[in-house]
Amino acid sequence: MGENADGDQVMEKLLQLRCHFTWKLQFEDNDIPDLEVRISEQVQFLDIKNPLGMYNLRAYVRHLKGQQEEALQSLKEAEDLIQREQLGKRSLVTWGNCAWVHYHRGSLAEAQVYLDKVEKVCKEFASPFPYRLEGAEMDCEEGWALLKCGGKNYKRALACFAKALEREPENPEFNTGYAVVAYREDVDDNFISLEPLRKAVRLNPEDPYIKVLLALKLQDVGEHGEAEAHIEEALSSTSCQSYVFRYAAKYFRRKKCIDKALNLLRQALQASPSSGYLHYQIGLCYKQQMFQLKTSRNRQPRRQDNVQELAQQAIFEFQETLKLRPTFEMAYVCLAEVQAEIHQYEEAEENFQKALNSKNLVAHIEQDIHFRYGCFQQFHKKSEDKAITHYLKGLKVEEKSFAWRKLLSALAKVAERRIYRNVHLVESTSLLGLVYKLKGQEKKALLYYEKALRLSGVMNPAF
Repeated sequence: MGENADGDQVMEKLLQLRCHFTWKLQFEDNDIPDLEVRISEQVQFLDIKNPLGMYNLRAYVRHLKGQQEEALQSLKEAEDLIQREQLGKRSLVTWGNCAWVHYHRGSLAEAQVYLDKVEKVCKEFASPFPYRLEGAEMDCEEGWALLKCGGKNYKRALACFAKALEREPENPEFNTGYAVVAYREDVDDNFISLEPLRKAVRLNPEDPYIKVLLALKLQDVGEHGEAEAHIEEALSSTSCQSYVFRYAAKYFRRKKCIDKALNLLRQALQASPSSGYLHYQIGLCYKQQMFQLKTSRNRQPRRQDNVQELAQQAIFEFQETLKLRPTFEMAYVCLAEVQAEIHQYEEAEENFQKALNSKNLVAHIEQDIHFRYGCFQQFHKKSEDKAITHYLKGLKVEEKSFAWRKLLSALAKVAERRIYRNVHLVESTSLLGLVYKLKGQEKKALLYYEKALRLSGVMNPAF
C-alpha cells in the first residue's frame, strides 16, 4: 500500500515536468525506425551547436521501444554534455526524462533523485511551480522535439518557437527553429517562411543548411539569381554537407537539372544509406525524367524502352522509401502514379488506397491525395464519376491550400467538358455553380444554380 502511494506521488510530480514524456509528441509506431535513423543522421551530419535535444529524443524513442537501459545510455550522453557545457535551464528536460525512465524501470528512489534536481533549479529561478519552469529555452527545446517528430507536430512547434521569440526576438537558434518549421508549414503561395528564413540566415551566416532552405523558397517566388547565390555558398561549405546535398538536389530537380540532382543525392546516400527521404528524392528524379521522356515528341521505340527503365528505377526507389518509412503517404502516391503510367493499374489502385486510408492526414496532404487519385480515375481509368467524387472529397477538407485550388480547377474542367459533350447537364451545371461559390463569386454561382434548376424543369420561387 505504501509503495503504491509513493508511486502515485512520484507520478503526480512527473506529470508536471516539461520533457519528451509530457509533450504529447505525435507519430506512428511504424515511424520509429525512420525517426531513429534521422536522429542519428542529424547528430552525425548536422553541425548542431547543442545536440542535447537529439540525445533526449533518442532516449525517448528507445524508451518507446522498451529499451530502458539504452534510453538511460542516451541520457548519460546528455548528462555528460550538461556537465561540459553548463546548459542551465535546458538540463531540466534531460533530468525530467531521466526521472520518467527510472519510474518506468520501477526505480522510484532514482526517479525522486532527478525530481529533486528539477525542483532545486525551479527554486533557483523562482518558478511558481515546483517541477516546471517556463522560459524561452524550454519553449525552444519543446519546439525542436516537435519539429523532429514530423508534420503532425509542426503547428505546435511553430507556436513554441514563436513564444520563445517573444522573449528573445534576435536569438539565432530560436529564429532558425521558427524559420525551419515555417518552411515545412509553408505549403501555400503566401510564403510565410520567406522573411523568417532571411532573418535566420542573417543571424546564422555560417549555417549552410538554413541557406539552402532560403534558396528553395526564393526559387518558389522566382528570385532565381539570389537563390543561385545561396545554393553556391551552401555547396562551397564543408559543414552539414549531407543535408546541404539533399536540399540542393531538390533545388536542381525543380530547375530540371536532373543529372546534377541525382549526383548530389547519390553522394548524400553514401553517407546515409538508410535515409527514406533520400530514396524518395531519387525516386522523384527518375519519375520526372520518365514524364519528360513520355511527353517528348520523339516516339522512337528506344525511347519507350527508356521510359520503362526509368519507371522501374523510380518504383524501386519509392519501394525502398516505404521499407524505411511505411507511413509516408506521398511515397505511396508517387509509386502509384508511376505504376499507372506503365499500365500497372491494379498495383497503382492498391497503393492509392494505402495513401487514402492513412490516419491523421495533414489537410493539404489529404487534398493532394484526393486530387491525384481523381486524376488517376479520370485519365487512366476513364471514370469521370469517380474522379468527381474525389475532387469533391478533397474540397470538403477546409484548407485553402495549393492542392485545394488544383482540385477546384480540375472539377471546373471536368464539369465544363461534360457540358460541352452534353453529359449529365444538370449535375455538371450545378458543379460549376459550386466551383464559383467556392471561389467566392456568388453572383456567377447563382446563375449556374438557376440554370441547373431550369434544366431540371424545377423552378424555385425563391429565385
